[in-house]
Amino acid sequence: MPAFPRWNTTQDEYPMPMTAFVAAREAPREPPRVIPRPTSSPTTTTSSPPGLTPQTSSEPQTGDAVTAQYFKHSSGKRINTDVVLSKALKEQYPHLDLVVVPEGYASDVNLLAFAQDGHASYEPLDDKTDKLPSSLNWLVYLPPARRMDGNLGGLANSVIFGKYLYRWKGQEFIVYIVDGRDGGGAYPQVKNYYILASETYHVDRLILAAGSWSNDLHDEVWVFDQGYWQKSRELYESIRKASWDNVILDEDMKKALVEDHLSFYNSRDTYQNLQVPWKRGLIYYGPPGNGKTISIKATMRMLFARKIPTLYVRTLVSYMGPEYSLQTIFNKARQFAPCYLVFEDLDTIVTDEVRSYFLNEMDGLKANDGILVIGSTNHLDRLDPGISKRPSRFDRKYYFPDPNLEQRVDYCKFWQKKLESNKEIDFPDKLCTAIAKITDKFSFAYIQEAFVAALLALAGRAKSSPRDAVEALTEQLEDDWLGVVDAAAADEDLEKLVLWVEIKKQVEILRGGMEEKN
Repeated sequence: MPAFPRWNTTQDEYPMPMTAFVAAREAPREPPRVIPRPTSSPTTTTSSPPGLTPQTSSEPQTGDAVTAQYFKHSSGKRINTDVVLSKALKEQYPHLDLVVVPEGYASDVNLLAFAQDGHASYEPLDDKTDKLPSSLNWLVYLPPARRMDGNLGGLANSVIFGKYLYRWKGQEFIVYIVDGRDGGGAYPQVKNYYILASETYHVDRLILAAGSWSNDLHDEVWVFDQGYWQKSRELYESIRKASWDNVILDEDMKKALVEDHLSFYNSRDTYQNLQVPWKRGLIYYGPPGNGKTISIKATMRMLFARKIPTLYVRTLVSYMGPEYSLQTIFNKARQFAPCYLVFEDLDTIVTDEVRSYFLNEMDGLKANDGILVIGSTNHLDRLDPGISKRPSRFDRKYYFPDPNLEQRVDYCKFWQKKLESNKEIDFPDKLCTAIAKITDKFSFAYIQEAFVAALLALAGRAKSSPRDAVEALTEQLEDDWLGVVDAAAADEDLEKLVLWVEIKKQVEILRGGMEEKN
């Protein structure tokens, strides 16, 4: 945002209009009057207080050469890159209009990325001189997000100084990109676009288009972490294959969840006709590992198909404190409404210290139209009643219990379906029922752990290299489930199925851990 002067106003004072401010700024000022210092008469003497009498010396003060060089180096003229470049550009291009546009923290505009996405084009302009380079770039190494499978990362160019011919919708621009940081501080980075065009009107249209594009999500999710918002492609990839078809819940509850979300975003006119705020809050609660996170992922994927963005909150920890984080979070949600605002593990994010501020943001004076807030928790009792029991904040709660027998059978069939194309695996229907019966009071996460532990145990006995065995027996499936790709069981008799025998052992171990915990 551009910096404007601050005004100290009283109850009856207001800032002058901008036109008046410009006129006042441009009006010539009288030179300051120099008031001569009175000289004391020869007969008048003034004594200084003890200790403040200046010391004089008749010897020349050469001083330390290093000290003199340091102060000379640190006492140069004030440098402002905008002033220097604007003056040089106007002298070089007197018939073109100049517009300076900041990049980064001050303005969400990236002209090169906008062009690389196909909305414009650009080409470097080389100067015909051997004295100075026409551009200055940093070659930056980008480490891989995951180094598995031999990923070496990538390389990228960071423009420090560049000159381009930029084309957009039949218009041509000369664009300089300059890292004009003044001083030695690493923060903030000051990178500006110096755009030359026949008319500023064309630049205005370009910046509106590029800024709107830069502010949108492009196969990304807004994630709030460490005090600021950032776009996450990785989180988007994790929910890209999520689907309600793979969420194992009571069918009536699943339908209610889907309908609750869709009806909210489809009912703006209804809310307005009823003259009630168009906002809603939901809480998912219950023991861990029973589908709360997978349900949120499926909802995110469903809403992305409807162009409704998700804003995901990881933590309120920031350099400015949690209150600043909450203010930033809800301001972003209001900006992107209608949107889906997610607080996972709500009881650990909204602590007693910020509860009041959170409640004011949820249900205060500011309008939250179009915002559906979802909070999940494993411990509903830890939430303040003002959060968990106040309808105008969180209107409805959904309980995610441990799966019943039918749901545990469905979960085993989920594995069975994923593995049906692998002829090396003998996974008959009766094995699904058998595993479901011995996993009573298990969450979906515990049942998955039984499968994984059993497969790893089989792999350790079947292969000399545990890593090769794991890779041979497991694969990553949709929704973060782990699937089986190889096994040794072939007999339909349960007691002869190696997988069944090993799963029984792992279930017994897990149940023992549950009893100790209880």
